[in-house]
Amino acid sequence: MTFNLHNKTAVFHTPDGTNQVTALARTTHLGIGAHQDDLEIMAYHGIAACLGDDDNWFTGVTCTNGAGSARTGPFAAYSNDQMMAIRAEEQNQAADLGRYSAMLQLGYPSSVVKDPASTLLQEELTRILMATKPEIVYTHNPADKHPTHIGIVISVLLAMRAMPMADRPQRVIGCEVWRDLDWMPDEDKVAMDVSGRENMATALVALYDSQIAGGKRYDLATLGRRRANATYYSSHTVDEAGQIAFGMDLTPLIVDDTLDIVEYVLAFIQKFNDDVVGSLNRQLGR
Repeated sequence: MTFNLHNKTAVFHTPDGTNQVTALARTTHLGIGAHQDDLEIMAYHGIAACLGDDDNWFTGVTCTNGAGSARTGPFAAYSNDQMMAIRAEEQNQAADLGRYSAMLQLGYPSSVVKDPASTLLQEELTRILMATKPEIVYTHNPADKHPTHIGIVISVLLAMRAMPMADRPQRVIGCEVWRDLDWMPDEDKVAMDVSGRENMATALVALYDSQIAGGKRYDLATLGRRRANATYYSSHTVDEAGQIAFGMDLTPLIVDDTLDIVEYVLAFIQKFNDDVVGSLNRQLGR
């Protein structure tokens, strides 16, 4: 049984050979990211939770085609078509290594993802979400600085708002990639313990040779950020986890469709602002 994707360049891969419809239906943890390697950077908590567990399955969705990636060194002369092919292959290799239930690469140009007038991605994501009905969704956080990532998270939220309330995920987490969430008050962070199996965490990101040898050390940066999160999470206690990934809880935005997405995010920023101002004023005796 097959599941039709919109773009002709889209790729649907099931690492264990399960038919597409069944692979989607058994999904419990769903990651939806912009680019090849985003899932392994931001949704490792879900990937690790499903490893070796026949009752829990991670499915990945990568929305863009990878054509615009930075490149240097051995990949400097690669055309966009060549980069698209190699990045798609790397993403499928990561799905094999991480034993994903399914890996969907939707093949959208970034220009479509960033176009607020286009509903193509949103509608396709709704179909995928209805086919998977995951318990938890990992996606980009809406304070990310990459415009394509913002296009993805908005499409994800609108896609879930188009679902019947009873079919929506139990939890939605906006994760770190191009802007970390260390600035959020500790009580508001979703602190995901991703300690253990560091070799797997490293290997999943290191598979993307087109990025690493191409000039971006995402392997070192990702594991370093998680280690820093764990160490700097609390100043007055010993580290309780070796590695932590931070997230923003986006669940309220799909529980209550009347909540404004911008105002929801700004409330966290205002809370950070108030915390900094309050600390300085107290020290200045104001």
